[in-house]
Amino acid sequence: MEGDGGLDVTCLNKYCNSSSSSSSSSSEQDRKLFMKLKFNLSGDYPRKNAEFLSGQYGINLFLIGVALMLAVAPDNPSVEESHLLAFVTCLMVLQLIWMMWYILLRERRKNTRTERDVNATTSWIRGALTILAVLSLVMDAFRIGYFVGFSSCLSAAYVVYPVVHATHTIAQVHFLWFHIKDVVKSLEIFERFGVIHAVFTNVLLWCNGVMSEAEHFMNNHIRRLSSLDSENITIVPSEPECNSTTTSSTSSLFSRGLVYLFPFNVEYHIFVSVLLFVMWKNIGRTISSNKKSLVTKTQGLTLGPILGLLALASTIAVLVVYITRIEGVLELRQSAVSMFYIYGIVMLSVMCFSGALGLLIYRADHMPLDTSKNTSRQLDTELLFGSSLGSWFMSWCSIVAVLCTDSKVSYRWTNFVYSILIVLEKYLQNLFIIESLYRQQERVERSDPELLAASEIFSVTSSMAPPFSGIINRAYETPDKTPEKEQEESREVYRCEEQQEEQPLNMKRLILKNIAVLLIMCNVSLWLLPAFGCRPQYDNGLEQDIYGFSAWTTVLNFAIPLNLFYRMHSVASLFEVFRRV
Repeated sequence: MEGDGGLDVTCLNKYCNSSSSSSSSSSEQDRKLFMKLKFNLSGDYPRKNAEFLSGQYGINLFLIGVALMLAVAPDNPSVEESHLLAFVTCLMVLQLIWMMWYILLRERRKNTRTERDVNATTSWIRGALTILAVLSLVMDAFRIGYFVGFSSCLSAAYVVYPVVHATHTIAQVHFLWFHIKDVVKSLEIFERFGVIHAVFTNVLLWCNGVMSEAEHFMNNHIRRLSSLDSENITIVPSEPECNSTTTSSTSSLFSRGLVYLFPFNVEYHIFVSVLLFVMWKNIGRTISSNKKSLVTKTQGLTLGPILGLLALASTIAVLVVYITRIEGVLELRQSAVSMFYIYGIVMLSVMCFSGALGLLIYRADHMPLDTSKNTSRQLDTELLFGSSLGSWFMSWCSIVAVLCTDSKVSYRWTNFVYSILIVLEKYLQNLFIIESLYRQQERVERSDPELLAASEIFSVTSSMAPPFSGIINRAYETPDKTPEKEQEESREVYRCEEQQEEQPLNMKRLILKNIAVLLIMCNVSLWLLPAFGCRPQYDNGLEQDIYGFSAWTTVLNFAIPLNLFYRMHSVASLFEVFRRV
């Protein structure tokens, strides 16, 4: 028994040693697998996961807001506009809390070096953003005045919303002025959710403004149709039915004033959402190199500003005549629509020619493209193409309607030519802007001969190196030339070479700068017309006869806001082109 027990113990010890070694090897493999998994997770996967998670949160937040906007209807008493305003107000309060937390955290870490992206924004963008914010504050004051007159029959959400919106605007402008260039490297997941919440809050505020503006133009369109007895459609009252007192009449004045401030408020929020989206894309990103600040030069600008001011003046005249005539009889309305299309054909032809000339100049100058990663530039490109879709879709609908209709109105074929030019103009302008933004800048500019002479003095080349060691007597080699004469001749030769090399390049730059200024003024003109009531797509009747009232108004409510955003975004991109040339 003892022997057997000894054998058993020996055997057990043998197996115990083997099992312990196998368990240690398996634990070591598990440890290696865990370290490998940890290494993989510490790479780019958490950053991508945070992008997807925050992006899905923002999209769902946007869809909730859009669902509320669609549910707000005059014949649906269960969902009112006050509910939508309360929801958006809560979103603005959450963004305010996040911005205050972010600013306080940065103040506590102000001694630590923060990486910044100088491409995120420029001083002129912040200045334009401030002007739009001031006009939005004026709009909030008008909203408060509107509530005072109708306080007896309006919910408290109508006064809480403009107060919170004004506070939100001031805090957001401060945040964008001082923190939009920050590249967040700590608490990345939390910051991603905060930034994307701010992005889609501003997108929802933009959609709310677009919806209010579209409702105003829709009511005007229905009122014109009712005056012509062509459609039997009820007009939705834009003001609540309250006691008609002096205060309510003053509130009606504020309500009419809001119409002229809607475009600026809409542009403010879409502008802010684009800047915040750039900040969201920069979270956790490593900035390789920052570009130097550009100096804006305005020498030689004559033709571009003159033609641009002429286009702007003619735009204001067309806007005034259109608004006054479109409210008149049928003949005056048709003449107003015909005038708009003729004006648009001339304006778009000039823009097409300018964009094509700029592209030809770029093609003649064989400069390499800048392929470095730039989040702002990539976003500009995507927004240009994305916002062009609305106008292109509206133009192709008009082309199909003109070809299919039997109407004999005077503006039928001018509408056709205008729609074709809209497609071509955006195509050429997008190519011109992208070609300018992606083209490398010249790093060496020989503007000062003394600098070049100084660099040649301290450089050793084969032509300057002496053939032998010793002192060279230049006067002995060329006794008829004094050192002063030799220096003057060398300067004359340099001036001649400089004129031969620099003059064509300066002429190209001058033409490109004038083209950029002209396109800026033309895009401002084409933004002013639809923003302040000149929308012949509602009044010409061609598309409405083909597609029907509901379908065509849905197309316009989708396409016109995108077109307005495209024009304002093109102005910002073209100003950057002007500075880069």
